Amino acid sequence: MSLQLLPVAILAGGIATRMRPLTETIPKALLEVNGEPFIAHQLKLLRQRQLQRVVLCLGYLGELIVERIGDGSQFGLQVEYSFDSPVLLGTGGCLKNALPLLGEQFFVLYGDSYLECDYVAVQNAFIKSAKQGLMTVFLNEGRWDGSNIEYKDGRIINYVKRNITLQMKHIDYGLGILSRSAFDETPNQQAFDLETVYQKLLSRQELAGYEVTNRFYEIGSPSGLAELRQHLSTLAGREISS
Repeated sequence: MSLQLLPVAILAGGIATRMRPLTETIPKALLEVNGEPFIAHQLKLLRQRQLQRVVLCLGYLGELIVERIGDGSQFGLQVEYSFDSPVLLGTGGCLKNALPLLGEQFFVLYGDSYLECDYVAVQNAFIKSAKQGLMTVFLNEGRWDGSNIEYKDGRIINYVKRNITLQMKHIDYGLGILSRSAFDETPNQQAFDLETVYQKLLSRQELAGYEVTNRFYEIGSPSGLAELRQHLSTLAGREISS
């Protein structure tokens, strides 16, 4: 029997200051990538990777995303929505706000990330770990962003967004799995970062690590957006020629 994949929460509520002026009137998820909004590419990829249910955590101009995506049936997915309060809740707070829609365990994906990894393998690694959370990591070595993880012998040794050390060769890939219980000690309706949740799990030895080998793509920066456009154009060219 095939594995039933967990729902995925997509964090797409930020104001995307690095992408101004492009994001002054539309959210980052709707930035155009080769004729379609980024989120359309993201959802198609998730469906290809066998995911079925998505919860979009929205904030800034989120109503425009709802208008474009609807119930997700055009992508073969079930899409639901969780909106921040009038004050943006950050990557951690918006997830806690969405817990009623997500159940006991769920994938977490950044709303600007295009990740061509094996989601089934990631979930299997999470189940095998028997921990409250899992973070995917990639051997980045400073190539596509600042490396922020020390990873050794299949374990995350250290994870920070600041105070980077020379031992940090890996990077947070942008995909994780969390249990609802990971949020038990976090505040309600207050802004906090997902980093806080991962740090607490790591301190309790409740954070598993899983190394992926497919490089990540993102639209969080102008250069990242250009790279993804080129990558998808290359893939489309291969499909036409095959």
